[in-house]
Amino acid sequence: MWQYKTPGIPDELFDRLPGIPMTKREVRLLILSGLRLEEKSVIWDIGAGTGTISIEIGLLCPNTKIIAIERDPEVAGLIRQNCRRFEVENVEVVEGNAPDCFDTLPEKPDRICIGGGKSIKNILTSCWDYLPEGGRLVATASNLENLYQISEGLAELRACNIEVVQSSINRLEKRGLSQVFAAIAPIFILSGEKIS
Repeated sequence: MWQYKTPGIPDELFDRLPGIPMTKREVRLLILSGLRLEEKSVIWDIGAGTGTISIEIGLLCPNTKIIAIERDPEVAGLIRQNCRRFEVENVEVVEGNAPDCFDTLPEKPDRICIGGGKSIKNILTSCWDYLPEGGRLVATASNLENLYQISEGLAELRACNIEVVQSSINRLEKRGLSQVFAAIAPIFILSGEKIS
């Protein structure tokens, strides 16, 4: 399905469900960069949605174990479906609510990706305890409320090497007989590192 060694799988190659948000290709690239992936590690993808982040990591780092956490059973099934589509075998899908399911996960993470949510600060502060020293966390915010919660959470946790990026991306699209640049909804990508 995706025979290249580079990340950035086109969005249309993923199976989707109506109403389930998907992290756009260009934003995935920024998230992957923020994670600073290593060849052998454990990743928690919290609120994995369609599984785009998990699949990109799985293809880039075949010796890494990705735990995709999703509360909705139908959406968890979609992640499994997309894993089969891309022949990714190092993603384990866990159906559960974050942060309640963290104690039941099979392995502790080296990297964590949080894809948003209503109680994002609570999720962030809860999963931080599972990260080892040198572990990294990346979280995304599509609104100012979540941006504030993540920023406040990282500050309270004394995260180091904090980076904040706001994406502003336009894609060329065909509309009728014309080609126009269409904006992708801006998103904030925040990352930090755990250092004692």
